[in-house]
Parts: sequence; C-alpha cells; structure tokens
Amino acid sequence: MVRRSSSSRPGSGHGVLGIARTVVEWMTHSPLRSFIIVFLVAFAVRGLILAQVPPNRWHPDNPYSQDQVIAMSLLEKGEFGNMYRVPTGPTAHVAPIVPGLIAGIWWLFGTNLTGGYVARLIVLACYSAMYGMIPWVGGRVGIGRQAGMLAGLAGAVIPDQSEHGQELAAIALGLMMIAMVGRWTSARSSPLGSLLLGVAIGVSFHVQPVLLAVFAGFIIFELWWNRGRRKWRLSALVVIGAMVACVPWAWRNYRVFDEVFFIRSNLGLELRMGNYEGAAAALEVIGRRGVYRHPSGQKEEALLVREMGEMEYMRQAKREALEWIADHPVDFARLTALRFIHFWFGPLHRPIAAVVVSLLTLLALLGARRCLPSMTTPQRAALLIPLAMYPLIYYVVGYEFRYRIPIHWILLLLAGAELWHWIRRWLADRPTSTITAGQDSTTSVACPERGGRNRNGEYIETS
Repeated sequence: MVRRSSSSRPGSGHGVLGIARTVVEWMTHSPLRSFIIVFLVAFAVRGLILAQVPPNRWHPDNPYSQDQVIAMSLLEKGEFGNMYRVPTGPTAHVAPIVPGLIAGIWWLFGTNLTGGYVARLIVLACYSAMYGMIPWVGGRVGIGRQAGMLAGLAGAVIPDQSEHGQELAAIALGLMMIAMVGRWTSARSSPLGSLLLGVAIGVSFHVQPVLLAVFAGFIIFELWWNRGRRKWRLSALVVIGAMVACVPWAWRNYRVFDEVFFIRSNLGLELRMGNYEGAAAALEVIGRRGVYRHPSGQKEEALLVREMGEMEYMRQAKREALEWIADHPVDFARLTALRFIHFWFGPLHRPIAAVVVSLLTLLALLGARRCLPSMTTPQRAALLIPLAMYPLIYYVVGYEFRYRIPIHWILLLLAGAELWHWIRRWLADRPTSTITAGQDSTTSVACPERGGRNRNGEYIETS
C-alpha cells in the first residue's frame, strides 16, 4: 500500500513564504500540471496584450519580419525568396522552417486578418510552451521542478513580442538537453533511436542554425563521457542523422546558388553590420545613426543583391568585414567585449533593461554556484554547454536582445533555484514528509542538501 504522511511542528509553513511554498509544491506535483499552469498564465498575459494591439498590426499585408515576407513570396510566387526591398529572387538569408510554417498557416486560414491572428496566436502558444517546459527541464537536469516553476511563472508574466523562431529554438534546445542527459545516464540507447535523435536535431538547425554549436559541444562531451566503441558508434549515428536531415535544404541551395553552405547565407552580412568604422555594439544604436547597411532596409543595398546575386553580395560583405577587423583589431576587440557585456548584462543603451538583465544574470550565477556541486556530471554538461556555446557567434556580430531568448530560460531556471533556496531557508520550520516503501515520488527540490533521484533522474527530498 502506498501512503504519504506529513507532519509539521507548530507554526511551520505559516506566513506568505509558507503559503508560497505550499502552492509551488502543489503546482509541481507532476510535470504535466506544471506545464499546464505556466502555459495558461503565459498565454493569458500575452493574449491580453494582443487584444490591445491594433488589428492591422498582424495583417499579412503588413509583414513585421523577414520570415513573413518570405512566407508571402511562397504563397504568391511559390518561391522562397524576395525578402528585400525589391524583388531579388531566391534567398537563403533565413532558415526555412519558420517561413514555411507561416505560409502553411496563411494557406489554411487565408492571407487576411484571420490568418494573421491565427499565426500570431500560434506564436504566443509557442512562447507559452517554452516557459511551460522549464519545470520539466529543471527536474531532469537536477535543479528541481519547484525552481523551474518559479522560473516559468516569472517568464510567463513578463511579456515578450519577439519575431517568430526564437521560441521554437528555445524549445528545441530544451528537448535536446533532456535527450542528451537521457543518453548519458542510461544504457538503453539504440542505433535506431540514436539515428532518429540525430534527424530531430538536424531538423532543429533549420529553425536556428546556431544550435549546431551546442550540438557540437554535446557530442564532444559524449565522446569523452562514453568510453567504448559501441557508445562511439551510437554517437556517430546521431551525427549521421543530423547530416541526413540537412541534405534536402543543402541540395536546394546547391541547385539554386551552385554552392554548398550550412543552412543560411547571411553570415558575411551580419559580420559587416557589426564591424565597420563607427560601428556600435548594438544594432539598435546603429539603426538610430542611420548607417544600417542591410538590403531589407535600404533599397540601394537590395539593388546590389539583385545585380550581384545573393551569394556574391554576401561574400563581398564578408570581405569588407574581415578586412576591417584585420585593420582594426583593437576596435574589434572593444566591440566584442561590449557585445559580451550586452548579451549577459543587457542593452547598455537602455539602463532599466540593463539593470533587470544584470540582476537576472547575477541571480543565475548564484543559483549555479549553489546547484552545480549537487548535480551529476552529465547534468552539469547539459546545463553549461548551451550557456558556453550558443552565444559565441553573437559576440562577433551586432547585438540584439532577441538573440538571447533561446537560452534566456536557462538563466531564469538558475535564478529560480536561488530564489527557491531563499524561500526554504527563510522558513524556519519546514514540514517533514515520510514516504512509505513503494512510493514513486516525483516531487523535486532545488539543489537539496539531502535526497536522491527517482527513476526519471529527478531529485526527490527524503526525510
């Protein structure tokens, strides 16, 4: 017979913090309950904001992102292209999945206000799912579902209106982290499962190619962690699966541009936008100065794309950027340092936002210091590799806050661990629980001083 009994000393759990603890523990009884609660809160907050925005903001005839421009080209001309100020033909400037999804939504619901609202509601649902997954990921990587619940609710009530795709990259990253922890802590990996995991990861590159850097870090750790020929063969199958998933888009690009490259063509342009004489670390500041050289915003640059072809235009932009970097190493180092600061401590040209982001980063550092010692090596790798690898490319191109969104939730999770520790510490009298034999507990705690893990690898507290 399974039975849980709890006892508490007089006065234990009273007050605001005691109520908060009780509520959070109820909400984190299961990953599904946590997901539903955070999802509904996040969706309600964003839905209220959506209702305050003028309807024409979401009309397909008023595109607010490059993905939407390409989606309209797909519907009207059947061509993945024409995303600049003038028609320029096929493009590989952006990854293909998000424009394809938008085009599919508009095809089903129409290129009218209904289609525009449906597309936006799906974006809001994806953002809500991104925050809803945090408690689940928190439990699986050893930080705890309570910490994840605090993090998910914090993200849920803070509205964000970013472009499409960033939230999908965040979800893909979270799923990748959970899958890799499972591989590193289980002996049940199979050849077919490894191949299919690789295919799924390869598909995620078509949402956000920067995930390749995280994947490379995971594979390097896996090869070090798994010492054995069979395990290495399974790692090779994951890599092969990812390569197979990239073949169709690579073949399309080869046929269209007669070149082979990884997913997107615009690295040279991004380098040039952030590295030239008089450049600032943040693209927003560059735009205010009126020197934002981008074919989406300047007709002259778009005409150059049409005249030279997209690939030659991107090559020339890269040459200009690399020549400037070689001639101005001190300025490049200064901009790189500033971009690093912007990424982790917020946009310095917006002091209030910088203070908020800085506080979050500092809380996350405190949470990491508290949690990492009690985590397993695979859990630490799953948590730290994305934080180390994902931002690397953004230190050398112009800064925008949206670049941080795919890993922003990880910092929320670590900060939530620190806050949950404070709540537990400030409750002088904590309830104790007794779990009888046979109890399969799924209650997790943030970096517990005492406890173990259940069969899913999540921390549980024991009396």
